[in-house]
Amino acid sequence: MRIVTRPDFDGIVCAVLLFDVLDIQSPVKWVEPSDIQKGHEEIREGDVLANLPYDERCSLWFDHHFTNEISTPFEGAFQMAPSAARVIYEHYQKKFSRDYSELVTAADKIDSADLTMDEVEHPERYPYVLLSMTVRTSGSDEPYWNHLVTLLCTGDIASVMKDPEVQTRCRETVEENGLYRDLLLAHTKMQEHVSITDFRTFHPTPSGNRSLVFSLFPDSVVNVKIHHHDHNAGKIVVHLGHSIFNRNCRVNVGHLLAGFEGGGHRGAGATTFSAEKADDYIPKILDALIRNESNE
Repeated sequence: MRIVTRPDFDGIVCAVLLFDVLDIQSPVKWVEPSDIQKGHEEIREGDVLANLPYDERCSLWFDHHFTNEISTPFEGAFQMAPSAARVIYEHYQKKFSRDYSELVTAADKIDSADLTMDEVEHPERYPYVLLSMTVRTSGSDEPYWNHLVTLLCTGDIASVMKDPEVQTRCRETVEENGLYRDLLLAHTKMQEHVSITDFRTFHPTPSGNRSLVFSLFPDSVVNVKIHHHDHNAGKIVVHLGHSIFNRNCRVNVGHLLAGFEGGGHRGAGATTFSAEKADDYIPKILDALIRNESNE
């Protein structure tokens, strides 16, 4: 039996909860959603899939992305919740060995980007927000992801933030966010009410505070971030996200991206596709966002 989940903060919290409540000894298998959608990962009987699209070979599945909802019977739980961690937490309720309510609430807040302007501008003042930013979803950082799972399984946020590796990552993240601000300003343009961040000239892709673009471009209702896949230059990744401050985007971006080999939530989603399709896909995605018509 393995935990198979996505390498983001929600996925890490999912792993913490599943390790606590289930008898699992194997290390976490970290997987990107597109690899599940395209059948690139070997999912086995006994696997517990969380925060990822459904695979019929798994034994348990937990998710909250509406584009992943299925109509066939399965073991586990699916619901429209702020985080996949919330789905697991409510499914197992009082079976946990300790109180994870604060951690799950943090996962809810971070995964749904329910942040204040101060949390976006000064994440160093908010431990959970800053900790979540140390989780690099691009590249492979499995030793650190696993380290965070171990820390969060056994300690509270105060003790986690005192860990030497976490402290180093937090310092690097604060410095990185300063550089990321400059890169956003240099490589983001406005097209009507859509902000477009094009990082295709970079390898690896710059990383930083994903909500910062909304404070820097307050007239934007949705951001489009475009970059090459860090492990395959022949693929393009497009991230869409509603502004968390200017909430006037009417497009369900998860539903929109489902037509372009991707998916996600109403307010955030991503897709990965062959670079040869970029000239076809990207203008169509932008056109839908600029028209800003409801697709629900």
